[in-house]
Amino acid sequence: MRNIKEGKFVFTGELEPEKTTDLTELVESAKKLLGHCVACNVTDNPQSMAYMSSLVASYVVQRDAGMECVYQLRCSDRNSIALTSDLLGAGALGIKNVLALTGDHTTLGDYPGAKPVFDLDSGQLVYLIRKMVDEGVDLYGRPIHNPPKFHVGVAGNPNADPLESEILKLKRKIDAGAEFIQTQVIFDIEVAKTFLKEMERFKVPVLIGIFPLKNYGTADYFDKYIPGVHVPKDLLAEMKKASEISDKEKRNERYDEINLEYYGDFVHEIAHTTSAAGIHVMAVAYERITPALIERAKI
Repeated sequence: MRNIKEGKFVFTGELEPEKTTDLTELVESAKKLLGHCVACNVTDNPQSMAYMSSLVASYVVQRDAGMECVYQLRCSDRNSIALTSDLLGAGALGIKNVLALTGDHTTLGDYPGAKPVFDLDSGQLVYLIRKMVDEGVDLYGRPIHNPPKFHVGVAGNPNADPLESEILKLKRKIDAGAEFIQTQVIFDIEVAKTFLKEMERFKVPVLIGIFPLKNYGTADYFDKYIPGVHVPKDLLAEMKKASEISDKEKRNERYDEINLEYYGDFVHEIAHTTSAAGIHVMAVAYERITPALIERAKI
């Protein structure tokens, strides 16, 4: 937030703790992004997969890698009691940033029979966090001893149709106290520009989300199974063609080239011609692409 408030164009990364108790790889991934990203999101059971606690992972990454984290917190798995408890824990562990999310329905994940909660939604979670931070009380006004201090952000979806309804949802979250917005994945720069223009009236920093495609399998899965977003056909075709290269090193080089060709100009244009505060690079397990993208964008 200090970088954003100083008007710097920032990059944030993304880390995904999976079904494991060993965070060695996650910490190493974070170390590779030091000096390139100002912070990294730590996902909270993405697509309702039962993964390692994002709170624990955020703490370990900050402690062992020195990377500031954006702790993602979903309402789909926790009632207001559990959300309050986890936020108090995050404050005790030195977490500085929270991304308040409603979360995917449990039927999308690997525990489809799990009972969804949704006691609060993301806007109400922002309200809870602001009560804790600004007033030092819980959701019902009860005092908190040594209340936590967080910056709170929310997610936005520029691909929504109609866009007007998404803007209204974001206004509600901003009115509740959201300090920054990270968007869902965008492939079309005109979609990004339209969204940013609509958001200028709120004067809240927006980081545009991009998703460099590590390989064809990732691209194909994303296109088929991630709701609301599709990989452009030309890009998907290029990735498929690259997947047919037999030499692994050359194949990976070609994947990198495709991503740099596609996103290099995209990021450059966003940085130099729009009001965006930065780019959120969702390159999970593909950290090597981020420094090259930043260099290509000539920030």
